[in-house]
Amino acid sequence: MTTRLAFIKNSSLIAAGFMLEPSAFWLSTNKVGLGLYTLRNELSKDLNGTLSQVAKIGYKDVETFGYNGKYWGKSPAELASLLKSMGLISTSGHYFSAESFLENGWENKWKAAIQDAATLGQKYVVVPFLGESFRTIENYKKLAGFFNKAAQLCKQSKMNFVYHNHSFEFDNVKGESGFEILMKTDKAVSFEMDIYWVSFAGKDPVALMKAHPGRFPLWHVKDMDKTPKKYFTEVGNGVIDFKKIFAHAKLAGMKHFYVEQDMSPGSPFDSIQKSIGYLKKNIVK
Repeated sequence: MTTRLAFIKNSSLIAAGFMLEPSAFWLSTNKVGLGLYTLRNELSKDLNGTLSQVAKIGYKDVETFGYNGKYWGKSPAELASLLKSMGLISTSGHYFSAESFLENGWENKWKAAIQDAATLGQKYVVVPFLGESFRTIENYKKLAGFFNKAAQLCKQSKMNFVYHNHSFEFDNVKGESGFEILMKTDKAVSFEMDIYWVSFAGKDPVALMKAHPGRFPLWHVKDMDKTPKKYFTEVGNGVIDFKKIFAHAKLAGMKHFYVEQDMSPGSPFDSIQKSIGYLKKNIVK
């Protein structure tokens, strides 16, 4: 039987560890996610087999993409059932590009996506991209207003609106950047920080977390190689200091993170295996 003195001593040690390294205790219970875009070619050929392999490698949470009213030909309920049968969940999904909010009637389209995301079991509805021809300061300002409204629609369904960054949002145009404009939105608008693209843009992920605490509930975790090209590589194989970044997870408000690798030198299954191996050894205890 554990004595009261031993219990107090153990509790003190746990508390001390939490104070010294606030992220480590929380991350021990976090599930490693995978952005399924990494496996887009494989999914188009064999949905069941690809998801089964993802689960075997050790991922528990998957982020969807390519929604068109269905997911790889399956209804939200059908995909939810398939994921459950493999021991997988999906907390987040990428839906419509930002320029769709500049179209009349976007609200109805967005409401349908929210409903389908909720049926799938997701909590985060992500806007993943803005087409190049739409990247003007005027459009960013319009989108900021539309995003505020979209976030309220999400909130009504107990969902969360999220915008995913690349590097172009940090481009300076007439003394402003798209990122700065979008960050002036209501706090209901959250962001999925793509750590690779932030770094590619020459920005410091930790500095952004300090400047905007609590605004980054989702992360894309991907590394940058050591070549002048600064190309995609497996997590832990490049120049990004993930230990430092993850130490600020609570400050960022991070709830879920997803490994993603846009391009792999060989099999993407090998890449996601290497990435989760690094994370489990060095980040998620």
